[in-house]
Amino acid sequence: MANFVTFDLVVGLTSTVVMIIGGYQFYFWCQRRTKGRARSFSFRMENAIRLRPAWVWIYSGLYYPAIVAAVLSARDFRYFNYMAFSYFVLLAFQMAAFLTFPVEVPPEWRQGIVREASTSQRFLAFVHGFDARSNCFPSMHVSVATLTALHIARNLPSLAIAGAVFVVLIVFSCIFTKQHYLMDIPVALMLGWFCFQIFLRIL
Repeated sequence: MANFVTFDLVVGLTSTVVMIIGGYQFYFWCQRRTKGRARSFSFRMENAIRLRPAWVWIYSGLYYPAIVAAVLSARDFRYFNYMAFSYFVLLAFQMAAFLTFPVEVPPEWRQGIVREASTSQRFLAFVHGFDARSNCFPSMHVSVATLTALHIARNLPSLAIAGAVFVVLIVFSCIFTKQHYLMDIPVALMLGWFCFQIFLRIL
């Protein structure tokens, strides 16, 4: 029985990694489709927010382990499949938003990042190498974090508060790494919650 459970875990983790990598191909495809026609805004309050590169460790370092934790909380393969489907639904909504209302952050928000500076700045520059300035609205980081936290709270109620803290940290990381506008956040929170409601209905 122990070997079977271990094999289930390996299959689940492998499937999760493949889905994350595959999902990002659609994300990058949207970036290529919206290149050159995305909207850029200049809000005084957001321009006053100082870039804090150290938050990139939350932005990228905490994000993926939390998704894996949600996978580990699945009670069986049927439940895992429905969880995975909720992420696919979320991806579909995100892609529709990226293509119909493309938004990008101003180029000057990234001008202070240099590869030869601190470790945090080098890591953030590495992230920028993959993640263009577009695909801002709504924040996919925040919507996925919200959906992930709701799954964890349902499957592991004792970690509900930790899930909420995770979402708050991701929100701040999106703002302080200058990856998103403030307006990208509330819509993403609602989208993550909405996709979780769809999951509950079809389960």
